[in-house]
Amino acid sequence: MKREIYKSQKVFAGAKKPSMQRRCVGHDYTGRQMYMITMTTEGRRPLLGTLAGRSDAPDGTPDAPRVMLTELGQRVHDEWWGIPRYYPEVEIIALQMMPDHLHGILFVRQQMQKDLSRIIRGFKTGCNRSYRAIYPHEPSVATQSQPTGHQPTVHPPAYHDDRSHGLLFARGFNDKLLLHDGQLQRWLQYLHDNPRRLLMKREHPQYLCVRQGVDICGRPCSAVGNIELLNAPSRMRVRISRSITPELLEQEKARLLSAARNGAVLVSATISPGEKQVMRAAFDEGLPLIILLENGLHPLQKPSGERFLACAQGRLLLLSPFPHHNERILITRTVCETLNGLAWDICQGKAACP
Repeated sequence: MKREIYKSQKVFAGAKKPSMQRRCVGHDYTGRQMYMITMTTEGRRPLLGTLAGRSDAPDGTPDAPRVMLTELGQRVHDEWWGIPRYYPEVEIIALQMMPDHLHGILFVRQQMQKDLSRIIRGFKTGCNRSYRAIYPHEPSVATQSQPTGHQPTVHPPAYHDDRSHGLLFARGFNDKLLLHDGQLQRWLQYLHDNPRRLLMKREHPQYLCVRQGVDICGRPCSAVGNIELLNAPSRMRVRISRSITPELLEQEKARLLSAARNGAVLVSATISPGEKQVMRAAFDEGLPLIILLENGLHPLQKPSGERFLACAQGRLLLLSPFPHHNERILITRTVCETLNGLAWDICQGKAACP
């Protein structure tokens, strides 16, 4: 019997679109709605600010993680908060500036004549005016006449002055819709934590940078987290039938958690409810885990939420033998068997840290 499982709550237009250009199919972008918007600078240039502080410093202290805005970053900041001057239907909720991107939350309080894309386009237009004013394009080779036989003086522009990329922001943007209770608070926490997360990524690049094409048991995989977990002396696969009784599930969970407390690394695709329950309990105890994913890992992707900290602490490895995708898909039995087969191979001693 074929088993199919939904892995996403939203359908996005254009399966090939990168995450910075996602749009929700069928949604009215002129209506009342709250959004979290993400935009990146063209070429991911750190034009908007510099990261400061320490990842372990508490909030409210001088060394707390933060972004020190450049002059351009301050103008972009002011442009975002000034959106309601042009669109009074829009309320600005929050903004987090980062060196090469920004996250903002806005609330469309009532029906608008123009859609969200027009609002973001107007915001980018204002930012581009500031960009051109602060960083006027200058040729890198002097155009003044030179004496005969004299080599022209080359003045390579500073990195942040390079306008060869064109506009300030990359084309498109990512939007997420507020759909659930508690989602706004999670968004606000995510924005607040962004500088700390970036500091942690820089402090632990071996754990928080996605690696592509890693050979795992003969399969090319994307990976992020502590890849040394593949070399743990004991690795145990977590695969639990959907038909297991509650009593047997508790016994199996106790057996697996006991092994993990004694040094075993648990490996699972976390497909069935029982597998999710066991891996959740192990995660909450801070035990080492390898989790297999069906949707791949983008080169610029970071683990989300609590998985980020677990990767930074070296107790989690995320692996995927499949290409990265954003769109909603169905997991088929074939995909499940591929993931479970990879988990089996890892636990049979065939995996080795590249």
